[in-house]
Amino acid sequence: MQVEIWSDVACPWCYVGKRRFEAALSQFEHAGEVAVTWRSFELDPSAPKERPGDRDEHLSRKYGMSREQAHAMHEQMTEMGAAEGIRFDFASSRVANSFDAHRLVHLAAAHGVQDAAVERLFAAHFAEGELISDHATLARMGGDLGLPPDEVAGMLAGDRFADDVRQDERLAASAGITAVPCFVIDRRLGTTGAQPPETLLAFLREGWSRRERLAPV
Repeated sequence: MQVEIWSDVACPWCYVGKRRFEAALSQFEHAGEVAVTWRSFELDPSAPKERPGDRDEHLSRKYGMSREQAHAMHEQMTEMGAAEGIRFDFASSRVANSFDAHRLVHLAAAHGVQDAAVERLFAAHFAEGELISDHATLARMGGDLGLPPDEVAGMLAGDRFADDVRQDERLAASAGITAVPCFVIDRRLGTTGAQPPETLLAFLREGWSRRERLAPV
């Protein structure tokens, strides 16, 4: 069974969604027969390499709320993340364009370490204060993942995997996906949001059930 997950490494809900999906998958009876593919989605494709100001200020401007309200939302997200084993440090997190980070995820997929790349980038962005648009930072992330340094450098210097990122985004648009995380089973069944593990487990079971019903006799 194929599960595709549209996600942005700059999205805190996607990080929570990853943990909850992992918890669901660990309880799924056919987990060994599930192939997971991460798909690119940019929440803010027009974002600069680094947006000035801290995350409280950015959230305040984006949603027209007070800085105090924005800070309270980040505090709530931090508590929610902690319950999932995630460390959020919004005070140090830097708002940045995620396009090149998505290209790195595609390179990692070509070497069989896509999930590890997504995990590494989430942690770098939300817990370590790393700038995920910076090429030197991404090159170091590639090293952490064991990717060939020359391939990482060549990708960052050119446009390798740019078309793959755009193709993922076109697929999302054609499927009507406007929010992430979005989970899709066999291009037939989908659900959006960082839903509780029990909900995602039911989703996996429904996907498997439909797969069995559609299997050729």
